[in-house]
Formats: sequence, C-alpha cells, structure tokens
Amino acid sequence: MTSMETTTDSLDDILRKLLNAIPEVKAAAIVSAEGLPIASALPQGVDETRIAAMTAALLSLAERSIIEFEKGDFDTLYVKGSQGYLLVFQAGPNAVLTVSTTSDVKLGLIFLDCKRTCDKIAELI
Repeated sequence: MTSMETTTDSLDDILRKLLNAIPEVKAAAIVSAEGLPIASALPQGVDETRIAAMTAALLSLAERSIIEFEKGDFDTLYVKGSQGYLLVFQAGPNAVLTVSTTSDVKLGLIFLDCKRTCDKIAELI
C-alpha cells in the first residue's frame, strides 16, 4: 500500500467518524483549494466531483468577499437552507471540509467537531 492510499484511507476514516458521531451530518467531503475531491462520505448517487467543484466556487466567492471587506483569512462558510446547513471549513492551507447537515443540528456542536476534524485533516494533508 502506498502512502497516498494510507492517507486516503485515513481521511475516509476521519469523515466516517464525523458522520457516525453526529447523526444530523448527512454528507461530508474534503476538497482541495483547486476544487478536486480528496475524500468523501456522500450519499449514494451524489457526484463527488460536482460537490468538489461547487465547494471550490463557494470558497472562491467567500475568500474574495473576505478580502474585499478586510475580514482577514477565510475560516468558515455557513449557508442555511430550509432543510439544513452547508458548512465549509478551512482544513489546512490546501483543503477544506464541506459538511451537509439537517436543520435540527446543534450548530455549536457541529462547529466544535468540524474544527477538530479539520485539525486532523490538516495533519494528514
């Protein structure tokens, strides 16, 4: 097994643990800053490449907005829909964690767990 396979397995494990720890989390993916999928735990039928590309587009707009409003460096993007949340977190210098939740998730808990997950991801990437 190569080191890249080991890293991918480890990243997949990190995502599975996040989904198992918080039942309201329905999907998660690690995406490169360029919009390429690195690892994912998505429902069957969801295209990880499309999710990665959309995450990169959101990230790009968020980063440009933060620069324009002089708010420092990107950390977290929070989008609320009628049926849940889409959250994007910085996970090291070259990746982000994107998470989809139901609307009844406890946001404090998800933010804390996702920040811890991002720290683990940053160590591996």
